[in-house]
Amino acid sequence: MLSLFRLGYFILFDERILAATDLPNYFLLGIRADIIQVGYFTLIPLLLFPLLNSSHFHHTWVRFSLLWFAFCFSVMLFMEVSTPAFLLQYDSRPNRLFFEYLLYPKEVIGTLWQGFRGWLLIGGITLTITIYSLTIVTKHLSHRLRARTPHHGVAWLLWPFIVVITLFGIRSTLAHRPANPAFFAVTSDALVNSLLINSSYSVAYAAYNLKHEAKANRVYGDLSDEKVIQIITSEPHLQHAQFPLKDYPTVHFQPATSQREQPLNIVIILEESLGATFVESLGGIAATPNLEQLKQHGWWFENLYATGIRSVRGIEAVVSGFLPSRARSTVKLSNSQRYFYTIADTLKREGYHTEFIYGGEAHFDNMAAFFSGNGFSTIIDQDDFENPLFVGSWGVSDQDLFKKLHERLNAAEQRHEPTFTLAFSSSNHEPFEFPDGEIGPLEQPQHTVNNAVKYADHALGEFFSQAMQSNYWQNTLFLVVADHDTRVYGDELIPLSKFHIPGVILGADISPHKITAVASQIDLAPTLLSLAGVSAYLPTLGQDLSRSDIAPANRAMMQFGDNFGWLEGKDFTVLTTDKETHEFVYDRAKKRQLPSNKPLSPKRIERIQAHAMASSVLYEKRVYYVPKAMP
Repeated sequence: MLSLFRLGYFILFDERILAATDLPNYFLLGIRADIIQVGYFTLIPLLLFPLLNSSHFHHTWVRFSLLWFAFCFSVMLFMEVSTPAFLLQYDSRPNRLFFEYLLYPKEVIGTLWQGFRGWLLIGGITLTITIYSLTIVTKHLSHRLRARTPHHGVAWLLWPFIVVITLFGIRSTLAHRPANPAFFAVTSDALVNSLLINSSYSVAYAAYNLKHEAKANRVYGDLSDEKVIQIITSEPHLQHAQFPLKDYPTVHFQPATSQREQPLNIVIILEESLGATFVESLGGIAATPNLEQLKQHGWWFENLYATGIRSVRGIEAVVSGFLPSRARSTVKLSNSQRYFYTIADTLKREGYHTEFIYGGEAHFDNMAAFFSGNGFSTIIDQDDFENPLFVGSWGVSDQDLFKKLHERLNAAEQRHEPTFTLAFSSSNHEPFEFPDGEIGPLEQPQHTVNNAVKYADHALGEFFSQAMQSNYWQNTLFLVVADHDTRVYGDELIPLSKFHIPGVILGADISPHKITAVASQIDLAPTLLSLAGVSAYLPTLGQDLSRSDIAPANRAMMQFGDNFGWLEGKDFTVLTTDKETHEFVYDRAKKRQLPSNKPLSPKRIERIQAHAMASSVLYEKRVYYVPKAMP
């Protein structure tokens, strides 16, 4: 069954598979991975066998064995039936995202029904027929097997041999460590590597890895914690910083470059899935004319890169300045629900009112809990919108969101209350639902990603037309930035071009300016605070890009599955979990990665490894925070 599905995936992705490996290798490695998963399922009844190997328990043993077989077959079939839609969305077999999204059935079912209705129906029918067929087969087998006379002596002789064979099948190698998904990563194409295993194994291994989350990024090197801290705090842009707290080793004082009598309000507009793919001046399609206009009024980032491919990754990078990780986002992890740094915490201590506005349900991805525990005073979500213009699977429309934002900023201006607001859009999300008649579609049918992006841009343009005429404009600093691009895919270790995102800072007295150096989402929080006139202690490792006396760091970092990427100028280094380094030269114009013949110095490797490991070190030690009492 698993091999038949793998044949189907070959038909879907034959060009990429054949470019990465040959057909016999594809299927033989796949069977090897399938034996591991089947071995795990088989091991459970095998280990129970000694307890039930008697005439007294014969009927119980038969019934249990058949039910277990039916259950395991159904699970594996369900996972494979679920795989094609996941592949088309994430360019990978189901992984940790699969069971994370199961926590939010309303949004997921709505997305599947609108975007993958046909496959959802086919999957449901297939599973129903299979379960019905298994019921008939297991009943028939049960009657036959229960009528047999069991040969317990022969079974005892065979049992140790079968256990050993099963354990060997699970281990799959005589090497020092047993096989795992990384063992089957034989190409640079992450999709092909994921197809070599099966979806049950992929999800089970992802669940198993949850217990190692605190140490997730330590796999990239053998540096001590002290060495990691020493390297990451010695970056050129931090050379003049003092780190006074031994227990919070990255905390340093950042003086603002803008001296103001009254610090500015700060508004971060986080745009869902609005990558450079949709921005013409960044090499994409012409779907965002209003965003393109905004760059005429502020600081425009030409080479800004996201740290990950999920919204929560964008949140932790933009709001917390936290480095990327293989683990779940800190928005979800238990040890970061309190006493974890956010820009809201800094501003709340400075007397700002801090709030989060979202058109959907704020409990999604644990956002409400994370924000309320780390500096946000007010959470506004779907239930707080009265008579919205439009409600889709992911909440109210972007126009409703910006109407609420405008109202809240006007109210704060009338109260003369400094405010920090994070507004998170949602219209540009599968299944791409938005109000009819608001835009001239780029294509048909209406509910496509390109049309959703155009609508999101339309709503953004409407808001800034209002904002620029409002009383709060001169007192407010805005950041518009994407959380990530949509559908990050490609046949490279890290598809770098799909991490390229737009960003613009505008408002108040900000003059037009282009930032051409490579920048990361982690650089945005310290830059915003500095431009707004807020001097404060920060644990962030990003650069204040408003400093004219310090050269741009000209680097970005990102996480794609198990691979960590470091882009510095045109040099792109990828670390994999086997501690290998892969070096490329990035051609931005052609969006291609070319192999580099430039040798990596040990010092450069250590620097990249330290930044890759830093997220685990800081999270595990619970030191990414500014304590209340400062010297």
